[in-house]
Amino acid sequence: MNEPRAIDPMNPRNPIAARGTAPGDHGGSGGHFAAPLGSLKNGRLRFGNGAHRVVIRADSHLQGLYRASFGDRMPTVGVRRGFVTILYPRIPIDDWLDRRSERLAEVELNAHTAWNIEIRGGASRLVADLRGLRLGALSVDGGASRLEMVLPAPSGTVVVVVLGGVSNVVIQRPNGIAARLRVSGGATKLKFDDRRIGASGGELDLQSRNYEGATDRYDIAVTGGANNLSVDKQRVRKEGVDLDREGE
Repeated sequence: MNEPRAIDPMNPRNPIAARGTAPGDHGGSGGHFAAPLGSLKNGRLRFGNGAHRVVIRADSHLQGLYRASFGDRMPTVGVRRGFVTILYPRIPIDDWLDRRSERLAEVELNAHTAWNIEIRGGASRLVADLRGLRLGALSVDGGASRLEMVLPAPSGTVVVVVLGGVSNVVIQRPNGIAARLRVSGGATKLKFDDRRIGASGGELDLQSRNYEGATDRYDIAVTGGANNLSVDKQRVRKEGVDLDREGE
């Protein structure tokens, strides 16, 4: 199995040196990759061809910019000026979903750095535990299935966008934080705080009671419809990650 290859994210044809360690001791053939923080105050994480069976975490003890390890499927990894690009080979989505025994990819982000997170090509069986992170914005283009997202306390209005529809998705935010949820394309089995909607066509625009007057808040938008979507206040998560369970 080939090791991840570093590229210049501004020019994918131009390989650059990436800082990594020897392959991990936790099984599989995945390597460990990292980059120094230096004087960077902002970071950007982009998955270019989808993010499947991935765990993203914030780490307040991490001294570098980021740290990552991968399962049996090896992406190309690029780092430049705080811009981290992870590019998997194009693989049919059904092939990803069938590999339930594959070791998860894990990406840890420095919690003291402000981050924008972007996923192109869709996300499935993904957990983003971003508690403690300084999040600027988060977007998923290509739809999301079996996704669990735990958001940090926001600064200002933080936009979270999912384009292409969602299925079995849970989004949690800290208690007391205001949120707005807009869904276009219809919704079934939708939960927004204490409100439950069995089915609705067209567009929905829901707000928590304190949204209009809040300085720090989330603006969440979903296009392409939603099935089994929950946007709620944070609750205690169970230990371990089960990316193969159905949404609640």
